[in-house]
Amino acid sequence: MSDCLLEMFSLSVAYGDNIALHDVDLKICNNDFIGVIGPNGGGKTTLLKVILGLVKPFKGELIFNQQLLGKTKIGYLPQISTGDNNFPVTVKDVVLSGLMMQKGVISGMSFQDKKRATQVIEELGISELSDSPLSELSGGQLQRVFLGRAVIGDPKLLLLDEPGNFVDANFENDFYEKLKGLNRRMAIMMVSHDVGTISAHIKSFACVNRHLHYHPSSEITNEELTSYGCPIQLITHGEVPHTVLKKH
Repeated sequence: MSDCLLEMFSLSVAYGDNIALHDVDLKICNNDFIGVIGPNGGGKTTLLKVILGLVKPFKGELIFNQQLLGKTKIGYLPQISTGDNNFPVTVKDVVLSGLMMQKGVISGMSFQDKKRATQVIEELGISELSDSPLSELSGGQLQRVFLGRAVIGDPKLLLLDEPGNFVDANFENDFYEKLKGLNRRMAIMMVSHDVGTISAHIKSFACVNRHLHYHPSSEITNEELTSYGCPIQLITHGEVPHTVLKKH
């Protein structure tokens, strides 16, 4: 597998009679930053769940590199909502909870674990919020907290499911800068509908609509999206929204 973290070969997934993914081939290698795009119901989240072991394929093969073996070697940031900030816990508790699969309960965390949580919180720029309850946080701040939970175990692969949905405009650019920093030491796979925004940050695209078409560049045209079976219009944001055909 050389420097590849995992490989999928002819992988298919179904929910009952509904085929969610069909004959998917994909490699994820060290320091990849893959943007996963496609229509609703096309199988994007299912792709992440297969990697996490939450969904089992009925056909095909998924091979993990030794680097991914271990409970904290894959970090996961699921879609979040405003309801996720109602728990009576602090920012530091949430970040520490990312080690619970490995350590058990938070009360059993060591001094080194707590020191690691402090380092992650500092890296994400939310040190002043360490002891704050989640209910006091903005959407962008909350997203950073859950990102901290996903990366505290220093994973080799980070999976993100629509992270931009809950990030306000003031935090968006900074959030992607944080991901750029993390990408220096881990591969990232990010599901998103915002093709125009993520194209400025990712390294390649995976277009998922039951089948998967891998595009080895951050530049992608409407013609390519159509040929891949991904009915998405490529739009960027500015004073006048417009279609992007290449960097300009």
